[in-house]
Amino acid sequence: MSDVEQQSSEVKTFLDRLAERSASRGQEPTWIAARRQAGAARFEALGFPTRRDEAWKYTDVRAIARGDFALTDSAEFSPASAAALTLPIEAHRLTFVDGVFSPALSDLGELPRGVAVLPLSQALVENHEAVGGPLGRLTGVEFSPFSALNTAFMEEGAVVRLAPGSVVEKPILLQFLSRANTAPVMSHPRILVEAGSRSQATLIEHHVGESEAANFTNLVAELMLDRGAILTHYKLQEAALGDLHVASIHVEQNRDSRYTSFNLNLGGGLVRNDLIGELNGEGAEANFYGLFYGQGRQHIDNHTLANHNAPRTFSNENYKGILDDRARGVFNGKVVVKRDSQKIEGYQSNANLLLSDRAEIDAKPELEIYADDVKCSHGTTTGQLDEEAVYALRTRGIDEQTARGLLTLAFAGEVMELVDLDAVAERVELAVAGKLPERFNLAGLVEASMALHDE
Repeated sequence: MSDVEQQSSEVKTFLDRLAERSASRGQEPTWIAARRQAGAARFEALGFPTRRDEAWKYTDVRAIARGDFALTDSAEFSPASAAALTLPIEAHRLTFVDGVFSPALSDLGELPRGVAVLPLSQALVENHEAVGGPLGRLTGVEFSPFSALNTAFMEEGAVVRLAPGSVVEKPILLQFLSRANTAPVMSHPRILVEAGSRSQATLIEHHVGESEAANFTNLVAELMLDRGAILTHYKLQEAALGDLHVASIHVEQNRDSRYTSFNLNLGGGLVRNDLIGELNGEGAEANFYGLFYGQGRQHIDNHTLANHNAPRTFSNENYKGILDDRARGVFNGKVVVKRDSQKIEGYQSNANLLLSDRAEIDAKPELEIYADDVKCSHGTTTGQLDEEAVYALRTRGIDEQTARGLLTLAFAGEVMELVDLDAVAERVELAVAGKLPERFNLAGLVEASMALHDE
């Protein structure tokens, strides 16, 4: 079979699943059917990306393209198992199991006046006209094959609406659980956030599941911040090593808004994150912080783009990667300063730590500037642990392997110290400590780190 025939067969498999789903779904509003058809047509025209595509040259998606993924309507999940996996944090919670909303595992509590948090399926039924306008406004169907595929299959997800001036004190937690199914399944969740002027909220997106899970998640998020809105977005991805995870996050910012992203990737066998920020109004600020840890044969690809579409906008990015065994990481960060977007500031930094001679990182920071009165910088570094720092810790009575473990945690800590949520920070710190090689003497490593911090 030729490459063209193979690609055509892969696309047909997914389109056949879509046809089966459409037949079982029955009649739906014309506008939704039109969106699905447009997404399917775009996906069929593009096909799955290959390594011949510049944006995908380091990431092979054949495990997705050639997978035989079913769709499920079941949200069954043991409450005890869910409780063991979830973040220990007080929050307004929506839970999805393999992309299906689970009322039993959700607890929104009492939301502030003017704030709405509900599953997408409910929003489409109750208020589809209000949802239909913003939905797809940022992504359309043209961004990527995976966004188009999500649009074609889009059924479930979350809608968050913040009225002007509203403040949500507790985080909004969207929990995505993945089961160890008899046959692998796929889900295409869609997240829509509309943050009104001067509103404030924290959104946590948590992907986790059973250790033997081997499913495919293809998520699209559209986040719209009106004037002066403040949104902090945590994405904590610690799926099983058999899971495949693709996410496209699109952010639109108006004047004086502030968006802060913490993209924390610890799990998944094949992971691709696209984060696109559009700074459209003066005073808009975007902060992209990322940490990824890979081991075994994990592949974690992060692509970011900050578009400075207006003058006097600010972006700051700091991504750190830790790779062990034969893991591979990809970082491609791009800052674009449009013509006449004067007096902007755009900073970008990527640092990577290799714990194994077989681990690999492909890093490509980029600046594209069409204005002359700007402050921009970018840079990337890759290396191993600093032997002088190891020696310095040993002089304080710490054995060599514990010293190496502490320095690795400290490397991650440069991003994690910016995290305001203790439950998230502790979860990541413990996970990183637990993933470090056994030779790093993990017993008491976190406690030793805390002791040093207290001195």
